[in-house]
Amino acid sequence: MALVEAARFYDSLTAGAAQSRLSEAGMDSFIFDLGMSLQSGLAVPVRVMVDEDDLPRALRLLAEEA
Repeated sequence: MALVEAARFYDSLTAGAAQSRLSEAGMDSFIFDLGMSLQSGLAVPVRVMVDEDDLPRALRLLAEEA
């Protein structure tokens, strides 16, 4: 299982909402870099990662919700 970036956000709430939408569709996803902005003081995006096989479906789902 190779993880790839499905989306990036600059706030954890939006990233969490995206992860919930993916979960409701039956996809596993993971949030990376959640605490990086707080620790570094920089605007580091929060990334939502999915299995590379799920990427096309995840991108379609997230685009529909935008």
